[in-house]
Amino acid sequence: MTPRKWIPMLTVVAVSTLMAFATARPQAPTWKPLFNGKDLAGWKHVGPGNMTVEDGLIRTHGGMGLLYWTGGKLSNCRIRVVYKMRDFNDNSGVFIRIPLEPREEWMPVHYGYEVQIDNHPETSNEDEYHITGTLYSLTRPLAKPGKPGPEWNTMVITLDGPRTTVVLNDVTVTDYTEGQPVPERKFNFEPQHGARPNEGYIGLQNHSDNDIVFFKEVSVQPLK
Repeated sequence: MTPRKWIPMLTVVAVSTLMAFATARPQAPTWKPLFNGKDLAGWKHVGPGNMTVEDGLIRTHGGMGLLYWTGGKLSNCRIRVVYKMRDFNDNSGVFIRIPLEPREEWMPVHYGYEVQIDNHPETSNEDEYHITGTLYSLTRPLAKPGKPGPEWNTMVITLDGPRTTVVLNDVTVTDYTEGQPVPERKFNFEPQHGARPNEGYIGLQNHSDNDIVFFKEVSVQPLK
């Protein structure tokens, strides 16, 4: 009979521990909802028009105005926004990197960025620099995956220092870093050019009586 070889218990424990570390996967940070699905607690509106909560959704009315999150500035995070248009196409936007708490609707336009929601800007004599998922008038879309109303869209905006990426329906539309070239400003309603801060307030735009957009989710997740 061949003698049985004994492995010290400490060796077995050490091997098991190493295998556990090797197979363990770090958990992603949890998503924190900024909209509770019931009311606009934590949000404040500035400018014309307003927003309401109907059937668990934020609904835009009139405009042009802005509903912003009052909980403080965001940076180095992902922002997930789930929205749909009432009609085949409607106009709205998600504002990011707003340097100061808004008191009116135009400061965020000129000193933050608007991540556009508008699948067909050509109907207003604008171009693809104004299409869903771009930084309004500043970036050209890498793709055009926006779904018309009443289909739901999921937009994930990543703020990583001076870099901003926008993924719409799992497709990257924008990847922009501060200092990269942008086209000349053509309209007076387009934002002034200049660097934006690494952190800032965020908000949702209500554009006009003819543009109705519903928001089901606004959540934030810190980067690792």
